[in-house]
Amino acid sequence: MKGQVSVFLPCRKGSERIKNKNNRDFAGKTGGLLAIKLEQLAASRSIDEIIVSTNDPVSIQTAQKYAEKDPRIHVVERPEKLSLGTTSLSDLIDYVPGVCSHDQILWTHVTSPFVDAHDYDGFIATYFDQLSLGFDSLMTVKKLQNFIWDSAQAAIINKNGKEKWPKTQDLKVLYEINSAAFINSKENYLKFKDRIGPHPYLMELSVLSSYEIDWKKDFYDAEKLFGLLNG
Repeated sequence: MKGQVSVFLPCRKGSERIKNKNNRDFAGKTGGLLAIKLEQLAASRSIDEIIVSTNDPVSIQTAQKYAEKDPRIHVVERPEKLSLGTTSLSDLIDYVPGVCSHDQILWTHVTSPFVDAHDYDGFIATYFDQLSLGFDSLMTVKKLQNFIWDSAQAAIINKNGKEKWPKTQDLKVLYEINSAAFINSKENYLKFKDRIGPHPYLMELSVLSSYEIDWKKDFYDAEKLFGLLNG
């Protein structure tokens, strides 16, 4: 199965943890994380449409500059009721199929600056390959096979047996969702009200590709590393 792919890139104003997170200069890049992400997406050979969903005037201005160069990029002003810090993710998920033109939807974030065009092409190719193997969607993850401690239980919670300190390779494998990409069909969005289906393929990413900017320290650490890698 093949099909055309829309990218949904949410980019609301009013970041609570990192002021002006989407557009503030990042590693010397004017337009910041949004500009970097649009350049990465535009360089992909597998993406047919890029929807920048935002209520932020600065993000709109940045995205429109890129839209002038690439007709695949479309700025869609998001309703304020879907742009609040209290907005339910489920409500935003319900909104996505209505603004994406194509039957396959890739949801990504500007906060994954180490995921580039090559990665997106790989995600999409893998997604279509895995559909024929019984999976119905794709979600990027980071593999965790370390000692995970739950304070409430005062115990390691990913042991397979009774051994107090088993070998690391014998621990139960867990997966951290890194939000670099969720790929799902529009049909599944409408049917299951989710950005993944019941049987997602878990695509493991490296520690670097999994890096996600959520807090101020994440921003500054990523900025330094991005500058070193792209200097």
